[in-house]
Amino acid sequence: MPKVELDEIDRKILHYLQNDGRMSNAELADKVALSPSPCLRRVKALEEKGVIDRYVAIVNPKKVGLPVNVVIHVSLHSQELSQLQTFQQRIGECEEVMECYLMTGGSDYMLRVVVPDLEHYQHFLVDKLTQIPGISNIQSSFALQQLIDKTELPIGCG
Repeated sequence: MPKVELDEIDRKILHYLQNDGRMSNAELADKVALSPSPCLRRVKALEEKGVIDRYVAIVNPKKVGLPVNVVIHVSLHSQELSQLQTFQQRIGECEEVMECYLMTGGSDYMLRVVVPDLEHYQHFLVDKLTQIPGISNIQSSFALQQLIDKTELPIGCG
């Protein structure tokens, strides 16, 4: 996928929207020194180009009873396409999985899983993860404290 070229105003628009996606167009236009119509046209263009992928609400996991973050490294017996596809399809069905990356290095996949407690993690591990065929090794690490929690990409704004 080719990189989209961004000018300084585009970068400013993205900076503000990444920090407050509910900001009104009038407020955004004021912050980036444009009138509302050109600002809205730029936002729409960023959406159409796929730079702005979607708008979401970021939910505090502790407030909804999901305080436990687990990073899991998974290795497969083989990296044959069919095993990779099976793993990816099955792991995509697990609502606890917040992120999944195909990796280089010592493991094939890295997952970030959220659960309310250790009992629920054990259920996820035994009843879901280990039931996926082709897994040779699972290593779990529990996050003790979140030190950085960013959603804004470092695209710069001038």
